[in-house]
Amino acid sequence: MKSAQLHNSNQILLVGAGAMSQEYLRVLRALEVELTVVCRSKSSAKKFSEQTGYPAVSGGLKKFFQKDKNNIKTAIVAVGVENLASVSIELLQHGINKILIEKPAGIYLKEVTDLSELADHKKASLFVAYNRRFYTSTQKAKELIKLDGGATSFYFEFTEWSHLIAPLVKGESVKERWFLSNSSHVVDLAFFLGGKPKEIATYIRGKDNLSWHPSASVFSGSGVTVNDALFSYHADWTGPGSWSVEIVTNKNRLILKPLEQLQIQRIGSVNIKHVELSDAIDKSFKPGLYKQVEGFMNDNFTDCCTISDQQEMMKIYNKISNYKV
Repeated sequence: MKSAQLHNSNQILLVGAGAMSQEYLRVLRALEVELTVVCRSKSSAKKFSEQTGYPAVSGGLKKFFQKDKNNIKTAIVAVGVENLASVSIELLQHGINKILIEKPAGIYLKEVTDLSELADHKKASLFVAYNRRFYTSTQKAKELIKLDGGATSFYFEFTEWSHLIAPLVKGESVKERWFLSNSSHVVDLAFFLGGKPKEIATYIRGKDNLSWHPSASVFSGSGVTVNDALFSYHADWTGPGSWSVEIVTNKNRLILKPLEQLQIQRIGSVNIKHVELSDAIDKSFKPGLYKQVEGFMNDNFTDCCTISDQQEMMKIYNKISNYKV
């Protein structure tokens, strides 16, 4: 694939050597960005190199910055969820002033608040990588919503498959905060398309039903956005279900289910039709990632989630999920 012309040709630091970092590597190489991959362990660096054919520097950020003379100012953070905030803070302290952080940037409100305040102090630009905002389906839905004059109401579901999550081996608190670690993808997408909430009523059931997620297992709620659109949501992690977003305008119902696809129901009709999408880029790379990274590198942040946005939304997320901190 021919690379896009980038305004920012500086070298970028990719922190982490896991599966997500490999996805970022594919995009960055396609964009012909000069990059350095840094991780902590020699075993992770070796595995990354074997799987991608690209070298990774082991020893962590402290060791890297002791030797680095390249004056890198841009980074992508794709480490484990439990380490996102601490790694990003370390980057800020070393003068990195433009950072794309994997979602949700932190799994506690204090982590995201500290990160947001430090970024403000350092006058740095930090963005949370909700790549589903950049799906071709999402961008088409956004276009249609704007043409129709905005959303009048919307609904979303974020049911998780507990039978698959329970046996997963994850870092400390990652599964206990799974709503933030994973489900926030679809919730962010719903509010991105429908508008930020200004009022919300939340309900939960099933405390302690799931050993790995004791705060709740069934979620429901509703509210109103800053643009006076009404919304509601549901998720039951003890039963079947999936992720979906439905946006209603005064002309159309736009259905993202699965999120990579867009269906439309026009007013006065019961027929639901698939919308043809020019989504070759989403099939060549992890969906949404190419456009997200391309925009980030070109300083086109229009559809990005800022760290201050995430700090504001963390309070809503804690209400939905019944997290206390």
